[in-house]
Order: sequence, then structure tokens, then C-alpha cells
Amino acid sequence: MTVKEQLLQTLETLPDELLAETFQFVQMLLQPIRKTPGICGGAARIRDTRIPVWTIVTYQQQGATDAELLHNYPGLTLADLQAVNTYYQQNREEIDRWISEDE
Repeated sequence: MTVKEQLLQTLETLPDELLAETFQFVQMLLQPIRKTPGICGGAARIRDTRIPVWTIVTYQQQGATDAELLHNYPGLTLADLQAVNTYYQQNREEIDRWISEDE
């Protein structure tokens, strides 16, 4: 039995409530950057936090290291910072616009 088959078999045994929580967790892992109207003005943010991507990018542009960012934002992980960098590379104009509007 493959890992995929084992996982699907395990998921089928979960009660609906736990299955929904598991789905939300997996979704969070797969989509660490989110946009939600009414939260952070609709700006891209990290997971379920109120930390906009543009805020982290701004600090990085000012020379903040990953270690400093993780210290100052203890709820973030290195994977979150990697997701921010990937999102910025793919959406540079959007994030630069948010940064310029904040200045």
C-alpha cells in the first residue's frame, strides 16, 4: 500500500469534525499566503495572521535577517518567510504597490 493510499484510508476513518480540522490544517500548509477581504485591507498576509507580506518584505529590504524576523514575529516560521519570498517573486508589482502606498 502506498503512502497516499494509507493516508486516504486514515482520513476515511476520521469523524467529520476532525476531518474538517485536518483539511484546514493541510490547506494552511499548502497555501501559507492568503488574501481575505476585510483583513489587512485585503493585502496578502501570512497564514491566519494579520501580518501582511509587504511588511515582511519591507523589513527584508531594510536588511532584516530571517533570524531577526523570527525573533520579532515569534508566530512565524522559516517556511513562512520562504513563502513570503516566493510570493514576492511571483507578485512583485502587487507587493511593491502596497509598500509604496504605505510610505
